[in-house]
Amino acid sequence: LQLVESGGGLVQPGGSLTLSCVASGEALDHYAIAWFRQAPGKEREHVSCVSSIHDDTGYIIYGESVKGRFTISRDNAKSTVHLLMNNLKPEDTALYSCAADFRRRRCSDEDIRYEFWGQGTQVTVSS
Repeated sequence: LQLVESGGGLVQPGGSLTLSCVASGEALDHYAIAWFRQAPGKEREHVSCVSSIHDDTGYIIYGESVKGRFTISRDNAKSTVHLLMNNLKPEDTALYSCAADFRRRRCSDEDIRYEFWGQGTQVTVSS
């Protein structure tokens, strides 16, 4: 499975961006999908995740630092997972990567659970 992220860029504080994660040649419906981010000199941080379509609860997790500002969603018709990021802050600046887990229905905030990773898209929040 190859994952490709898009939608990153430079935005002013308070602005919004929508990141997208797509898979080449395969549907993402059966995977739990997560977004992680990593800023220079810092550890990888879980941002959000959404469970696979086989999880009837539609379980979603948000990291504490993004709750109320970020929204994760699936577009199953396009086999895409989006991350809508509102009210962006300078501390949101990082390389954002999506990851996929095929073995478990319910998503997790632990990066070791994810077998597949994209290359990432850079988000820079600065005035």
